[in-house]
Amino acid sequence: MKQAILISLLLIPILSFSQINGSITIDWQNKKEVNYGENKITIPFFSGSSFRFDTTKKNIMFLQNLNQPNASGSSSAQISNVIYESVSRADLGDLTLENIPEKPNESLIVTNARDKRYTFLSLSPIIKEGNSYKRIKSFSYFIGNTTGRTASTSSFQKSAAISNSVLASGDWYRFYIQKSGVYRINRSFLQSLGFDPSKADPRKIKIYGNGGRMLPLPNDSYYPDDLTENTIQIIGENDGTFNNEDYILFYAEGPDSWSSENQTNLNLYDTKSYYYITASGGDGKRIQNLNQPAGNSTLDLNTFDDYQYHEIDQTNIVHLGRQWLGESFDINQEQEFSFNFPNLDATVPVKIEVSAASASLTSTSFSVAANTQNVGSISFPSLIANSDTKYRTGKLPANTEFTGTDNIKIKLTYNNNGVPGSKGYLDYINLIAKRKLLGTGKQFHFQYNDAGSKAGIANYTIGNASGITQIWDITDLYNVYKIENANQASFSFKANLGEVRKYIAIDASDYYTPLKENQSKVANQNLKGTIFRNNQSSFQDIDYVIITPKALASQAERLASFHRTNSNLNVKVIALENIYQEFSSGKQDIAAIRNCIRYIYNNASSPEKRVRYVNLFGDASFDYKDRISNNTNIVPIYQSLISNTVGESSFASDDFYGLMDSNEGIIIPSLAGIDIAVGRMLVSDNAQAQEMVNKVFEYYDTKSYGNWRNNVVLISDDSDKAGDQTLQANQNALADQIATEKPFFNIDKIFLDAYTQEASAGGARYPKARTDFFNAFEKGALIFNYLGHGGEDGLASERIWEKSDGQNLTNQYKYPLFITITCEFSRFDDPTRPTAGEYVFWNPKGGAISMLTTIREIGQANAEEFNKTLSKNLLSYGSNQYNTIAESLRISKNENPSSSSNVVFYLGDPALMLAIPKPRINLTKVNDIVISQAIPDLKSLSKIKISGEITDENNTLLSHYNGELATAIFDKLITNTTLNNDGFSPPMQFKTLGETIFRGNASVTNGQFEFSFVVPRDIRIPVDNGRISFYSKKNEMLENQTGYNNTIKIGGINENAPQDNISPKVKLYMNDETFVSGGITNESPFLLAFLEDENGINTASGIGHDIVAILDGDVSNPYILNDYYQTKLDDYTNGNLRFPFRNLAPGLHTISFTAWDVYNNPVTSEIQFTVVGDDSLTLSHVLNYPNPFSTYTQFWFSHNRPYEPLDVQVQVMTITGKVVWTKNQMITTEGFLSREITWDGRDDFGDKIGKGVYIYKLTVKSNLTNKKAEKYEKLVIL
Repeated sequence: MKQAILISLLLIPILSFSQINGSITIDWQNKKEVNYGENKITIPFFSGSSFRFDTTKKNIMFLQNLNQPNASGSSSAQISNVIYESVSRADLGDLTLENIPEKPNESLIVTNARDKRYTFLSLSPIIKEGNSYKRIKSFSYFIGNTTGRTASTSSFQKSAAISNSVLASGDWYRFYIQKSGVYRINRSFLQSLGFDPSKADPRKIKIYGNGGRMLPLPNDSYYPDDLTENTIQIIGENDGTFNNEDYILFYAEGPDSWSSENQTNLNLYDTKSYYYITASGGDGKRIQNLNQPAGNSTLDLNTFDDYQYHEIDQTNIVHLGRQWLGESFDINQEQEFSFNFPNLDATVPVKIEVSAASASLTSTSFSVAANTQNVGSISFPSLIANSDTKYRTGKLPANTEFTGTDNIKIKLTYNNNGVPGSKGYLDYINLIAKRKLLGTGKQFHFQYNDAGSKAGIANYTIGNASGITQIWDITDLYNVYKIENANQASFSFKANLGEVRKYIAIDASDYYTPLKENQSKVANQNLKGTIFRNNQSSFQDIDYVIITPKALASQAERLASFHRTNSNLNVKVIALENIYQEFSSGKQDIAAIRNCIRYIYNNASSPEKRVRYVNLFGDASFDYKDRISNNTNIVPIYQSLISNTVGESSFASDDFYGLMDSNEGIIIPSLAGIDIAVGRMLVSDNAQAQEMVNKVFEYYDTKSYGNWRNNVVLISDDSDKAGDQTLQANQNALADQIATEKPFFNIDKIFLDAYTQEASAGGARYPKARTDFFNAFEKGALIFNYLGHGGEDGLASERIWEKSDGQNLTNQYKYPLFITITCEFSRFDDPTRPTAGEYVFWNPKGGAISMLTTIREIGQANAEEFNKTLSKNLLSYGSNQYNTIAESLRISKNENPSSSSNVVFYLGDPALMLAIPKPRINLTKVNDIVISQAIPDLKSLSKIKISGEITDENNTLLSHYNGELATAIFDKLITNTTLNNDGFSPPMQFKTLGETIFRGNASVTNGQFEFSFVVPRDIRIPVDNGRISFYSKKNEMLENQTGYNNTIKIGGINENAPQDNISPKVKLYMNDETFVSGGITNESPFLLAFLEDENGINTASGIGHDIVAILDGDVSNPYILNDYYQTKLDDYTNGNLRFPFRNLAPGLHTISFTAWDVYNNPVTSEIQFTVVGDDSLTLSHVLNYPNPFSTYTQFWFSHNRPYEPLDVQVQVMTITGKVVWTKNQMITTEGFLSREITWDGRDDFGDKIGKGVYIYKLTVKSNLTNKKAEKYEKLVIL
């Protein structure tokens, strides 16, 4: 593939790199049909990692990582020597022409990510010139004003200070409100909270709370980092006693204020605004008199601006994003909404904003009327069938107005253009009306919206004010000021102009009453003050934070404890509820979680000790407020504001929790700067959490150490449509690059187009590829990397992976990292539709340990490039020092940010290290000849002795290393060719590993090993390089090594090979070695075969010489078992295989098994077994041994419930039915045979019973299912 961007950087080594120049050539290709999920878009294209396509604006951008850490935020970019070429309108494809600029608009983008600075050059490579268009072929650039210094640790300053929460001490009680206003708390309400007013000095009563608004997303927007005390008023407090007639007045902000950044009037995350009351400590803050300006007024005001809205969150059409819609317009196409503005000033028009949506395949519109006046309309273009855009949004034109009255009815009429399936939705109606400043018998808010643009002093005059006792200035929620009214019918006050100040008029007949939950008492907590304390109460930096609700904290703590011991990390588990109490005044809010993480990040003792990993230990949902059934909003996720597409622009992101810099917080898809590696474990309850934590433990367990860690599998989709041909080409290039960079890996390529495509009723299928994919998972590989089309239900249109596959995997202790660069495979934020990716993650005894996966549709071009970047960082090309998987993703996103990389998630434990074995294992001799000399070829039927050693990276022998070695020797590389099954990609040649000619195990003693084997007759005769793959694990230590040799030569024939006409020996069992042919099994039993031959077993896949199992005579579908065979330790003449059958039908089955020795002498054997459905408990082969007996016998039985705890009872009776001995015992068997219960021939009193014939009854009951089975048999005592 041509290198896309040719960059020559001419760095000028003066002024501390104060300027950078370079030149870039853009490698334009023909316009390309690019796939975004199911959408095909034809656009101009240039190759390389700098190509960007904005799916929302439908324009292309150039974004080049300059790899220059010396630029600063004040640096600027200029381009010169720009060479253009004309481009026709046709070549612009589906670009939106009005979004093509008239200039390149070059800019320099500098992002900081932890200790590294990234510099990107951004520009528009296509511009408009008059009525024509042209594109940039090449240009020079100049970066000025660079500082010559990176974001170095020397400049680190703690930007926060450790503080204590007010909740750390004292008695606290919590209540809530749901709308903004002035609230009254009386004695009985305090008592209902558990607060005893008789024991409190009312002057010490304090109310804390931060209001009901959502926390700001930008890091640099102020929000309190703890509960804030509010000024309050207590009527009757001066006597020091809270009497029955005393009460508290305070202003509370509800979850109902307009949010520009979220485009809603409703708090997205919570319906309650919490407040906290205490009488601990000193005197409380009280509302003070407003300090009015002394000068003369320059503006008299007797009217105010009143804001009212109608908005309900009822429907999230696409099940994603922050936009929820309200009333639907389908059957009922006209709906009316009433508003009341008392004392409206009809001389000033009412301002109206209406936001609405439409889902229709034809153009539709809303007409808006106010009291029968036509106000305006909103038009919606039609949707495109099968597009990723699921609805259109629209608003009334800005500054729309109408003449109002006190009572206003807004009528919306949806015009579906005669298409009944069309559906309209109201988002919100916002009205701003001018009202006369008159009392109404109710409390009311008022403000003057133009105050910010005027200077001077305003004089507010309130009429009809006899019921108004006070005016409060509530501009600052926490510091309210008052103006009192002494029963005057009209009164006034003055305020400075220059800012919009907010007021509320209080009518004593209209106080609001707060609400309470069942549990009002708040436990003391001090997250901020204690989070950095270790067990000795000393400061200790935090490496890893796990965030989870209290209900899952015990399992999170298990994981934390593991990493403290195994990973040497300081891990803190933080309860979500505690975060919300301190950081968001009790409300759920994603920014509260981020602010807590940022508090930890900013309070590290030094930059290198800042928190590295964050684990969001809980599932997520698009529904923050539990409106849907079976919701899984355990730890909330960031959702984009765009919510009408399943494409990249409606992304969700956990990266939000890793953006720590002050200029971050709003996620911009093509920019990163992620500072913390974030992962999410998809758990919803304690049982599931336990299973997923157990998988992490198992990943590090000694049972997981095996040569599967040497395997990497890359899977590529075929070309179903034009534009797809790059999938397999890129995946093949990536596979070969991994093989070059990390040659100890054995690379397996499953490219669909290399398989024969078969037609079925459901469409084209690749049954052999599907089987190979699943079997590779079962056999084990460190990494699976899939590139191609996919969706929530599986991978590829040919369905090579489906939901059931993830559930059926049984690869315990061989859990891979599963990378799926595809569309929506793991869209976990929609609980209404569990995805194929989630099932792979959730499998408690199989599936993946973690996933790098997508939750939205992804653009193919950027996805292919990002897959390369990801592999480079994950596998640390050029180094043996590895990062965690989550850290590798963080680095990749920062290096190569795009709207595509933005939808890639890490599912799993972010502190998990990929289980890459250490280097190195070296081949030292072949047939006792050192490899620096000419070593013998591995010829057909030659006996070969292999010698080697375990060393460190510097090739120093590890002389104290003792363990076991697993070796696989591969024949020469095989050249394969794809078949162009669908006609969209020319045949492509690619190379794969040769057949496995030997797979065996040997002892490692003092760092050295040797073993022998006979090369099979079936190797391919031409001589060329083969491959040896080594893996070793150390005895009694969690340590493993890897190595390889690609220089051995395989081929030729040993003319002097001795004769061998003797067939191998074989023994067959099902599940375990206690099995007797004809016995019972479960529905997915294992075939065990033990083979023996003086020259070894053939695994070289010679024609007709495979190890084969035929099930029930179906010779057209043989099971090829070569890859499952391995020799015994230090004995190539003996070996075994264990092969899983899956989902067999109940009833009798027969397996015919054939194997060959290396001389191609065959052996065939049969075994029969009866599958019993897993929903029943079945007993067979019930006997006692020995029988007859005198002093000792064992009770044997076969069953179909391995690994289950079983209650077993044996009752021995005389032939007349009298019970003489009873034994109850709990057993759990790994296989299907139990022989745990024994008897010495004595009765229940310990007395020897008489000789003769007895009957015994065996009863077995499953503890898990309560299923029961029983059998009667005879025994004889001598």
